Amino acid sequence: MWRNKLTVLAMPALVLMVLGMMILPLPPLVLDFFFTFNIALSIIVLMVSLYTHKPLEFSSFPTVLLMTTLLRLSLNVASTKLVLTEGHAGGDAAGKVIESFGHVLIGDNIAVGIVAFIILTIINFVVITKGAGRIAEVSARFTLDAMPGKQMAIDADLNAGLIGEEEARTRRAQISDEANFFGSMDGASKFVRGDAVAGILVMVINLIGGLLVGMIQHDMAFGDAAKTYTLLTIGDGLVAQVPALIISVAAGIVVSRVGTNQDLSEQILGQLFSRPQVMYVTAGVLAVLGLIPGMPHFAFLLMALIAGGLAWYSEQNNLQTAMSGGGASGAAGGATPGAPPAAPAEAPLQEVSWNDVQAVDPVGLEVGYRLIPLVDRNQDGELLRRIRGIRKKIAQELGFLVPAVHIRDNLELRPNQYRIQLKGVDVGMGEAFLGQWLAINPGNAAGNLPGTATTDPTFGLPATWVESSMRDQAQAMGYTVVDASTVVGTHISNILQSHAAELLGREEVQSLLDHFAKESPKLVEELVPKVVPVGTLQKVLQNLLDDGLHIRDLRTILETLGENVPRTGDIDDLTSAVRVALGRAIVHQLFPGENELQVVALEPQLENILMSAASGKSQGGLEPGLAERLLQQAAQLSEQLEMQGINPVIITPSQLRPMLSRFLKRSIPNLRVIAHTEIPESKTLRIIGVLGANN
Repeated sequence: MWRNKLTVLAMPALVLMVLGMMILPLPPLVLDFFFTFNIALSIIVLMVSLYTHKPLEFSSFPTVLLMTTLLRLSLNVASTKLVLTEGHAGGDAAGKVIESFGHVLIGDNIAVGIVAFIILTIINFVVITKGAGRIAEVSARFTLDAMPGKQMAIDADLNAGLIGEEEARTRRAQISDEANFFGSMDGASKFVRGDAVAGILVMVINLIGGLLVGMIQHDMAFGDAAKTYTLLTIGDGLVAQVPALIISVAAGIVVSRVGTNQDLSEQILGQLFSRPQVMYVTAGVLAVLGLIPGMPHFAFLLMALIAGGLAWYSEQNNLQTAMSGGGASGAAGGATPGAPPAAPAEAPLQEVSWNDVQAVDPVGLEVGYRLIPLVDRNQDGELLRRIRGIRKKIAQELGFLVPAVHIRDNLELRPNQYRIQLKGVDVGMGEAFLGQWLAINPGNAAGNLPGTATTDPTFGLPATWVESSMRDQAQAMGYTVVDASTVVGTHISNILQSHAAELLGREEVQSLLDHFAKESPKLVEELVPKVVPVGTLQKVLQNLLDDGLHIRDLRTILETLGENVPRTGDIDDLTSAVRVALGRAIVHQLFPGENELQVVALEPQLENILMSAASGKSQGGLEPGLAERLLQQAAQLSEQLEMQGINPVIITPSQLRPMLSRFLKRSIPNLRVIAHTEIPESKTLRIIGVLGANN
């Protein structure tokens, strides 16, 4: 408990201490302690930056940079007051640390000390600080520019099922933290540059002010005043500039790091000295330079020998690693020449577990290698965004979220081929060509196009793959022109919609109920599963989807089932009852905005035959010849109505609708069957055809 309290109070105490040093006078002993603390803190920051793998591991560095800068400035203010007030008393007037640093740099020559200090300050200000600030500025700009693309890549991975929601949130937070870090570093680097400028100004003030104070107030000779105050000024500046230089180096290291799983030492040594060829060439060049007359032979030849030794050691290490990893044959590492290589150690035989059972993906997409750019998140694959839009559109239209499309490449497919699977079974296949356009003939296109003739994989229309230069011409000739991602996306959308009933599993139904319970918790609590079992609800919803209807009105569906499930458990009867309750929505979906409904009726004799077959719940009770004639006539009527722009709809008694719908749907998927009881009273009927009539 007490440790947590101390941790909470640490930063406020440090800030108050820094501000206090700027105002309150400090004795030399306390000033020595704080100068030592400042140097130790800068070394800690440098070591942390060296052993950090990624910049975000030291995300507090911008704040640390600000605090260390304020600490140095407050120490400069405190030491300046001591130098100007007590400097005449001797070199240790401002503390032993300042005196010691001044003697180390100046020695016996004041001019050399001043020049050395100026050079040190210029290195910090012009080279390190300016370079680190520029890197931070560029990194911040590029990180912010790359944020939208990274966010889209995460969304694409999430929609493709490659990552989960938790990992997506973590990666989004990491991107945001990275942008905030480099933005903060860009601003914090300005503090470092300001600190360097302040150090130069403080040095000038101490030097000039010390000379004036020493000669005017304390009657010191110019030589004595210059020697004393120059020693103090240089010592004070150096004891501040050394930590500043260390912190600037740490800032440059942090912002210039490329995130890896290695610290800086491992990264640099592994990349700089791991190639024997580079070291051999370097050793050769140094040896040649060392043999030139007039050159320092010992230094060059010694360095050439060291480089050659490093090259040999690296080569042997690489060879040993390759042999141990790949089981190379031949004599190496002290083995007897001609002896057979040691047999690789056999991996222990693991017991079979449930991890070896591969689950079947609800929806899968396999692509040939030439189509990988369409689904590669690193190449901003357009198909990933299109699939996300397809799933969103289907969710809005049908009322439930279809499973994610799991995408993988398959080298067994042709380079431009793709394959769509439902629960591990192929349900669609086609080809798409990147960089080309598919010109689809809707039936009224004029003329032929040069290219690869094919068939539209979604609707089976004649089509041609053409080059990009032919796109405008194809559109002018009446063709529908789409790119490769649209071809694949449309095919996926068509399959997902036509197989929506299969994709509505028990888990999807439960997710739908959980989502609906947020809006109507009492309704769900009272009916599911007490009155309406989840399995019954699933089968009714699947029947509605199978009939091409949406299930967005879950309130009406649940209320209707709650009234009818206690009376009957027959799924067809329950579906019929729900369809009657949804009659207005069904009619609106089939005849949007129309009061007069143009429908096809059944011939009375055919209706009686079908009623007899339906009353016994017989499967395939129709005479084969009658069934064939019925299919042919229904197909002809459907085609005629579609040519006139009329939606083909057959109206039947409610007892016949399930059987007739299943019978016709397999061969004529666009033909819809509705019952008389599903028509709202406000609508009128107009019979435009009779199915079963003698022609």
